[in-house]
Amino acid sequence: MKSMSDVIENYLKQILTQSEQDLIEIKRSELAKRFECVPSQINYVISTRFTIEKGYVVESKRGGGGYIRITRAKISDHAELLRQVSDLVGHGIDQRTAESVIMRLFEEKVVNKREANLMLAAVDRSILALKYPEERDIVRARIMQAMIESLRYE
Repeated sequence: MKSMSDVIENYLKQILTQSEQDLIEIKRSELAKRFECVPSQINYVISTRFTIEKGYVVESKRGGGGYIRITRAKISDHAELLRQVSDLVGHGIDQRTAESVIMRLFEEKVVNKREANLMLAAVDRSILALKYPEERDIVRARIMQAMIESLRYE
């Protein structure tokens, strides 16, 4: 059975897909009423499932006429996406963010399913068995940067 967060995420992605502009504007309170949940549930879904590393830009305006605008980030080409991903990875990246980045590369067809699975395996915390999480994040970033660099020169 899907969680409420999954249902809300799928609904938002569906209406985003139907949008001609890859953009939707929603009212948090109306969405909460539709799904019979608290507005903080909507905030949770948007802040965890619609992030820049997953390919979304979120803008929020609070107040009476407030809204949340979700835009699917468009990348002109794979080289630009790889540059953005490299900047995002930086010198340290946690596992959850690395997984989101890899899934975005897969969704944008920069890597195929097998390559994505190999990348996910290479950055898994169980493989990077270091004493301190900060060290693991640094090593994970170096591995990610090396993979991104190799993707630039296919």
